[in-house]
Amino acid sequence: MKDLSKTKVLVTGAAGFIGSNLSEHLVNNGYDVVALDNLATGHKKNIEHLLECSNFEFIQGDIRNIDDCKKSVKGCDYVLHQAALGSVPRSIKDPVTSNDVNVGGFLNMLVACKEEGVNKMVYAASSSTYGDSKALPKVEDNIGKPLSPYAITKYVNELYADVFYKTYGLNTVGLRYFNVFGRKQDPNGAYAAVIPLFTKQLMNKQSPTINGDGTYSRDFTYIDNVIQANVKAMLSENPDAENAVFNVAYGDRTDLNMLVSLLKESLSVKDKDIEKVEINYGPLRAGDVPHSLASIDKAKTLLGYDPQFDLKAGLDQAVDWYWTNL
Repeated sequence: MKDLSKTKVLVTGAAGFIGSNLSEHLVNNGYDVVALDNLATGHKKNIEHLLECSNFEFIQGDIRNIDDCKKSVKGCDYVLHQAALGSVPRSIKDPVTSNDVNVGGFLNMLVACKEEGVNKMVYAASSSTYGDSKALPKVEDNIGKPLSPYAITKYVNELYADVFYKTYGLNTVGLRYFNVFGRKQDPNGAYAAVIPLFTKQLMNKQSPTINGDGTYSRDFTYIDNVIQANVKAMLSENPDAENAVFNVAYGDRTDLNMLVSLLKESLSVKDKDIEKVEINYGPLRAGDVPHSLASIDKAKTLLGYDPQFDLKAGLDQAVDWYWTNL
């Protein structure tokens, strides 16, 4: 692997779940890291321990402000763009803000990267781009129509990235994340993801509510797999991996009923009474796709992606972190 020490990397959304884990990994491996976040959904506590490191700089700014983008990207060799307003339900409730951040902010970052002449911008794409496509597993070139404003914004990112590569020569790689989970993922708030939310509820002996009958399935992907994919995408010199989009997942699907069973299994090691907590069932959520499963063949072939954590191994690690930190 290429030595990145003294190479400067900008991580946007660096106080968020994925961004903070990426920042920590890069700092720990000796890279110079610039971290940008407006702290709207991210938390300073996620990166507090990094502030004392000489190879870490935090800039509080907003990707919707082009000057913040230009300031942050100055002198950077690579950009790992994670900043976005996530959540399908949030985008349905407030499509305007989701668009401003995810499309307007993304365009600002592309412009800043182009003007600064960065080597490559790796950006967080999304499995929501597959939309109403019923084909399983999901293969990068076969997408359907988006089912939510959030999905539209993430697809527009891919279109803009393609245009900036073809028009300006900016090298971009999109990583379509599939249901990422792990340490530092926020269990609080109206738009908390299912794994941290259910983990917190089960720890408190509260009954989680599954949307639907629990048969909807997802390709749950542990954070360390995602870190690996970002680093491999950033360092790749494979010409076939330029201006490309890759699925980032484990390549297996689990329904929500099984997910809760596995969560209970991991948590019961800490407190056996958690096994007895009952599960509630509620209505389906608007914009949710029934099943999601990724083909990761393209990432394996072109990037050398090799995810190390299946769902159970990831849940055990995540539960350990939540048990200590919640």
